[in-house]
Amino acid sequence: MAKQPTMSRALQRRENIAGYLFMLPCLLFFIGFVVIPMIICILTSLTDTNMHDPGLIGGGFIGLDNFVRLWGDKDFLAALKNTFVIVIVSVPTVCAFSLWVSSAIYRMKGPVLSAFRCIFYLPVVTGSVAVTVVWAWMYNNYYGIFNYILGSKGLGLIDGRINWLGDEKYALGCIILILFTTSVGQPIVLYVSALGNVDTTLIEAAQVDGATEMQVFWKVKWPQMMPTTLYILVITTINSFQCFALIQLLTKGGAGTDTVMYRIYWTAFKLTEQAGHFGYANAMGVVLAIFIGLLSAVQFKLAKEK
Repeated sequence: MAKQPTMSRALQRRENIAGYLFMLPCLLFFIGFVVIPMIICILTSLTDTNMHDPGLIGGGFIGLDNFVRLWGDKDFLAALKNTFVIVIVSVPTVCAFSLWVSSAIYRMKGPVLSAFRCIFYLPVVTGSVAVTVVWAWMYNNYYGIFNYILGSKGLGLIDGRINWLGDEKYALGCIILILFTTSVGQPIVLYVSALGNVDTTLIEAAQVDGATEMQVFWKVKWPQMMPTTLYILVITTINSFQCFALIQLLTKGGAGTDTVMYRIYWTAFKLTEQAGHFGYANAMGVVLAIFIGLLSAVQFKLAKEK
């Protein structure tokens, strides 16, 4: 058997250097705009820094006082509860709906499949402000389409006008609905691709052995789609935890829709008793990052066990 040629150390070194040089711009950007701000955030969370303190890490060192204070802060706990409600509701529904739609359309012909993918992906590439303005119009309690269709002039399912974004019974659900519609586009595209790459020989072998369509899906297709599912779960979880733009543009945290991300913004830039509670806001950010990391780790663990 012919011996495979080996790369000389000099050539290997040159290729390594070239590779690191290509990576350098992204690496510098990542360090400058991700790693360093993360370190500053963690350090600042241990201080009482506010807007009037000079330097990146102003204020006096107070240890874990900000973190202890968080668990007695009713506003933060309410925001944390709302955030978890959004995650618990939106992540499973987005994944299940995306998988269902993808299973229905992935066998379609090229132009039809492309049209469906474009329709579902359109809210993802549309600006969040534009999408929010449309939803705000639909939810409007005077001339919104929901009150018109569900009210006496439509189906007659409701009496009078419902203040969808101002009533605590409906506001958080309305936010979750918007988040759902803007989150399913990418998972659908990914699942369609994953279903198209499933090994057809395994499917044919299972069908020859008498497996039903459902058995083929769960025993053959689903295991091969697990890496895609894991990616979708993690990304959707992170996006749900970081729900901010919808809250800022529609409710400003009112009607029981406050989230941790909006509470961070409000604490850092809106509170006026002591302008800019940066240390306390960064403590909220650290707690949120810990929750995201723990939940992502659990998802990785469960996915590996499957």
